Amino acid sequence: MKKIVLNLFAVAIVGLTVVACKSDAKEAKTGEVEAVAENVEAAKYKADAENSMIMWKANKIVGGHEGTINVSSGVAEFEGDKLVGGNFMFDINTIKCTDIPETEEANANLIGHLKSPDFFDVAQFGTAAFEITKVEGNNISGNLTLKGIKKNITFPASVAVNGDDVTITSDTFTLDRTEWNIMYNSATSDDVAASLGDKLIKDDVEIKISVKAKKA
Repeated sequence: MKKIVLNLFAVAIVGLTVVACKSDAKEAKTGEVEAVAENVEAAKYKADAENSMIMWKANKIVGGHEGTINVSSGVAEFEGDKLVGGNFMFDINTIKCTDIPETEEANANLIGHLKSPDFFDVAQFGTAAFEITKVEGNNISGNLTLKGIKKNITFPASVAVNGDDVTITSDTFTLDRTEWNIMYNSATSDDVAASLGDKLIKDDVEIKISVKAKKA
């Protein structure tokens, strides 16, 4: 009986902490894979790999980590000043943690764990891909392929064109990592939440995408 009471108490604390730490970032709309339109006449802008990246933040019940993943290649397609398409590859091996100094052992340990099968499994899935399928107003939709799983996502973003240079910057949004089979320490049930306590990692990961590109 005492064990049951303790477990219920742990679940209650976990639930209250999740509510208290809830981010203002909106969850990206996720759906089935969509067709990628061909934009033969569109002007092509090549992504600047060094300055184009995903910024991520993963929260635990107590604490969390944040960092970046760089673009390895990519092209944005424009008709005039309007973004109409594009595709981008992200090199998961470039994943960095920015809240722990690189000189500390904890940084290397975390990056090693993120690259392991518990998370991204870079030995099998070294890259992620995003193909734009539709742009409506300030919403960009595209097929995100991660760990061999492809789903269409929609998120808000701003687009700026300045001569031969373009910048695409998303709002901060969240993705449910479990939809791409990243399950480590996920609160998939009350029993799991109770047993993990402050080791629980929230399923929603905060994402912000920044792409800088130059006319090809």
